[in-house]
Amino acid sequence: MTRIPRFAIRSATASAALALAAISAPAPAQQGAPYTVVETGKGYERLQDAVNAIGGGTGTIRFAPYRFVDCAVQDAGNVTYIAEVPGQSVLEGAACEGKAALVLRGRSARVEGLVFANIRVPDKNGAGIRLERGDLVVSQTWFRDSEQGILSGNDSSGTIAIDKSTFTRLGTCEGAGGCAHSIYIGNYGALTVTRSRFEGGRGGHYVKTWSRRVAVLNSSFDDSGGRSTNYMIDLSGGSTGRIANNWFVQGRDKENYSAFIAVAPEAHEHSSDGLIIENNDARFAPGVSRNSTFVADWSGDRLAIGPNALGPGLIRKDRR
Repeated sequence: MTRIPRFAIRSATASAALALAAISAPAPAQQGAPYTVVETGKGYERLQDAVNAIGGGTGTIRFAPYRFVDCAVQDAGNVTYIAEVPGQSVLEGAACEGKAALVLRGRSARVEGLVFANIRVPDKNGAGIRLERGDLVVSQTWFRDSEQGILSGNDSSGTIAIDKSTFTRLGTCEGAGGCAHSIYIGNYGALTVTRSRFEGGRGGHYVKTWSRRVAVLNSSFDDSGGRSTNYMIDLSGGSTGRIANNWFVQGRDKENYSAFIAVAPEAHEHSSDGLIIENNDARFAPGVSRNSTFVADWSGDRLAIGPNALGPGLIRKDRR
């Protein structure tokens, strides 16, 4: 782990859009320690050492307000990763196992108030968080300027919940294996995204998921500054659940502008019967004039598309 410089840059403030609230610290840190295991009060110089100290148990790691070039792998246990000052603890530029700043395969993880930035790896899948199994909760966290924000494997019994978080300038289609995305979730039991913002994508989709159930609620997708982007939401194998009360703006520079939301474009792995899509606002960015579809459906299932406010040039649904 490298801190830049010793005991770090303390001014890495996240964008005002995060509106991060202060989080109280239940135990004092050892003087100058970058990472503290809250339950013991013991400080660590390396994030991996703090994770190893919790091991297969349950614990909380508090991050000092520094900028770190560091990463860690969680193989077991239930670990919470929390910023002492939300928005001022930045994991930047380092990826463990050639994957991510946090590689998670324990029972569960919780991430609060951190910033993940500038993470790139040779296969173009560098992520802030690589979730290989287990449950994940993310709140008040900023993912920016990396190849992916969150990338997961498959865990059909697992759940992922993302709240009050921001995803900025993520995604790429430069990799030989295909595109990276702001969020790419594998075959998980459920994905929930609430009160979050997606903006300025750099390729791929904003939310791509193979999860059986999905909820995307009260979030915004601002593609006006995007480059070579694709769908806002891609339910790759179909999903049930609810997409509601979101704001969508499609920008000019698109790799594919034919739809905002795609249902089962790659496979019919899960039923989408009863999928609710309602009370969303969708339109093109100022100065963009084209035709597109709000919901493109490959599944043939009985979608429950309710009232949505659609701008000029948008049709409600088409079957593909």
